[in-house]
Amino acid sequence: MDRVVIVGASMGGLRAAEQLRAAGYEGELIAIGDEPHMPYNRPPLSKEVLAAEVTHAAVAFRLRDSVADVTWRLGTPVAAADLDAGELTLADGSTLACDGLVVATGLRPRRLPLPGGEDRRHVVRTLDDAARLRPCLTPGARVVVVGAGFVGCEVAATARTLGAEVTVVAPETEPMLRPLGPELGAALRARHEARGVTFHLGATVRAFTDTGVTLSSGADLAADVVVEAVGSTPRTEWLEGNGLDLSDGVLCDGTLRVEGRPNVVAVGDVARFPNPRYDDVPRRVEHWSIPTDTAKRAARTLLGEDGGPFLPLPSFWSDQYDLRLQSFGAPALGEDVRVLEGDLETEAVVGHHRDGRLVGVVMLGMARRMAHYRGRLLDDVPALT
Repeated sequence: MDRVVIVGASMGGLRAAEQLRAAGYEGELIAIGDEPHMPYNRPPLSKEVLAAEVTHAAVAFRLRDSVADVTWRLGTPVAAADLDAGELTLADGSTLACDGLVVATGLRPRRLPLPGGEDRRHVVRTLDDAARLRPCLTPGARVVVVGAGFVGCEVAATARTLGAEVTVVAPETEPMLRPLGPELGAALRARHEARGVTFHLGATVRAFTDTGVTLSSGADLAADVVVEAVGSTPRTEWLEGNGLDLSDGVLCDGTLRVEGRPNVVAVGDVARFPNPRYDDVPRRVEHWSIPTDTAKRAARTLLGEDGGPFLPLPSFWSDQYDLRLQSFGAPALGEDVRVLEGDLETEAVVGHHRDGRLVGVVMLGMARRMAHYRGRLLDDVPALT
């Protein structure tokens, strides 16, 4: 391949470029991104960076010498792709030919399908999103966070630390219910409430009003700021018309090759792939470790190497106040959730089991036990047939 184009210039795109060079690819590399910024780290945008000054320097990745010759085309997204012809069309109308393609376009935040309140509504996905939100998080500002997942809870903690009055609205019975389970979710809620955060759980936003939001419960909440943290959707519209399964991200095989396309791979949270560590069901994984893991494998797949079974161990962390949540594995797949060590009121390790097998752990503090449980999950590799 003389030219490989990476569509997406965030962490996944950068790691793909690094791994292609590490695997020996010497051809032309072009990375295309819709943002004007060079690759940067997104997780701090809802945590420590949002709590301080939001700058690119605070989150920028260091560029290794191996990718010094990569051409970065930033600020203009890809609008369409003709995979049969090996041609991309950018939003400015220009075209670009490629021999190999890496799909690394990631996600975009969902928005509530409701009119009104545009001057108060925010999301937190990009550096520019965080820069727009940061000046609004002032002492006494009335902040309504819609959504109680990772981003929602992190923004709530950051806003409260900055002195804002914070209310969290979510349809679930506990915050971060899917990855944490009800017991740990309740313990997390109690810590937020002890800091002054108010929760309206089992409720959704029904309407935006002149002064705030109206909930499905009928409650009216005053809001100077509304942060919509209601999930994300894969950015795959530019791939439509190529006969791909784009029902939830880009369907790939177990080597990250986009099915039916030998010169196309996908990396990061836009890729939907099976992980034999758990089963043969293709899934997207929206965790920090996945761009690096998938880029390493996808680069070798694109270059025709056989790396054996791809068995990544997902991991994530979340900082809220002085608390760190750390997870390894796939806790959302667990059906039997129980405390393995410690106490939920202080520090604990919570195990998530499926069919009697430990498939994930979530650690509330307990940093000293991190290596033990990560190693235990890594060592538990199923027999592959």
